[in-house]
Amino acid sequence: MSGVSATGGVTMSRTWAAREPLAVRDVDDRRAVQRRRPLLDGATVAIGRTTRFVTRLWGGGTAMPGLVVERLNPGFVARALAPLPFGVVVVSGTNGKTTTTRLVVELLRGQGLDVFTNPSGSNFSRGVASALLGRVDSFGRIRADIAVLELDEAHGVHFVADVQPRHSLLLNVFRDQLDRFGEIDTTARLLGEIAKRTSGTVVLNRDDPRVAAIADTVWPTPVSFFGIDPTLRDRFPNDDELHSRDSDPERPEQLADVLLTAVETNRATFEFDGARHTVDLRVRGSYNQLNAAAAMALVRAILGDAVDERALLDTVSLVTSAFGRGEIIEVRGTSVELILVKNPASFRLALESFDPVDCATVVAVNDHDSDSRDVSWLWDVDFSTLQHSGVAMVTGTRAADMALRLRYDGIHPSAVETNLRRALERLLASNSGRTIRIYCTYTAMLQLRRHLAALTPLAGIDG
Repeated sequence: MSGVSATGGVTMSRTWAAREPLAVRDVDDRRAVQRRRPLLDGATVAIGRTTRFVTRLWGGGTAMPGLVVERLNPGFVARALAPLPFGVVVVSGTNGKTTTTRLVVELLRGQGLDVFTNPSGSNFSRGVASALLGRVDSFGRIRADIAVLELDEAHGVHFVADVQPRHSLLLNVFRDQLDRFGEIDTTARLLGEIAKRTSGTVVLNRDDPRVAAIADTVWPTPVSFFGIDPTLRDRFPNDDELHSRDSDPERPEQLADVLLTAVETNRATFEFDGARHTVDLRVRGSYNQLNAAAAMALVRAILGDAVDERALLDTVSLVTSAFGRGEIIEVRGTSVELILVKNPASFRLALESFDPVDCATVVAVNDHDSDSRDVSWLWDVDFSTLQHSGVAMVTGTRAADMALRLRYDGIHPSAVETNLRRALERLLASNSGRTIRIYCTYTAMLQLRRHLAALTPLAGIDG
């Protein structure tokens, strides 16, 4: 079993030690690469941190320092991450990247590892570079055991061309941002390229046929699967099942290393090594219960027989939702719950996961580049579960379109307000002491958090 030494370091198990010759050789080679440009890396850190300080003074986000690092020193990130004993882990897919990455990070920390990650949710290469500025020393050297990075599907391909991941976790493929990727199979091909660059284990969703098929393209790289019990298929449809009644009813039954076998409101049952484990979870929503299964499968692939299963289960029960993903923010005695929705699948699962009774339901839809300009996907969502409780307000740049969509399901929103700040003010004034649940697209979620941050202290508003 793994453990932590008196100095806080990881105690090597026999499983880890068995892989040590290759790991040490890799680390020695990478350290040689890292030593090639110490002066340039040191200057990069100084300039990057200065840029970060200035952008924060101006109220900027987290991407600019990383962009400066990339332009000034393109090899900086690769050299900084090269010496990590357990290498780099990449998490990608259409839905669930941020929460799953958070789960993986906390699970690995629960196993005694020092983990570097890109916590702001900036999942482009420059976001990783920006995050590194907060972890490296003045010469660009990092002290950590492993890096766990959430990466956008397209940017992930460019990142792994420079930084080869030791492990990768590929979650799913849905018709999200087709105005950006063109077609769903393009997204699958991008994930496949990430898998091909992975030197260790590739962890795949066995119940997403496009993701599962990647296993055939990466031989002899080891592949592990996570998945759901067949009894949960109706609750977790893949993209084909969501959009076509003619999809193949027979899913390939790859043997899953971690299986989600039962879901309740705040409880899930996972099966691995022939045993079932029921756990109370703090992450909200059934989709996050599947993300937890994915995270556990990845951690088990990373640590092998050295994983402490008791610590794994104890830790997964304590992880809370990532910002905007079922996050609850208290403002003036009122609870504001932000639930990110990106496509029909995520919206459908969100509506199934949360009881609309005794709360003010709000839908906030923007159509900026990060949301998808085309919001026709809203017509593929069934909103009939909101007929009884109603919708208190629709807001965002496409509020009128959302109101029209709801009316076709017999729901007449009580208010329509395109301005998110004014909408939030009106909601807080009229729902004192009540829960306000806002289903929001990505940029709407970020804007709402910034407005909420002006009313109450929040962490991570640069997401």
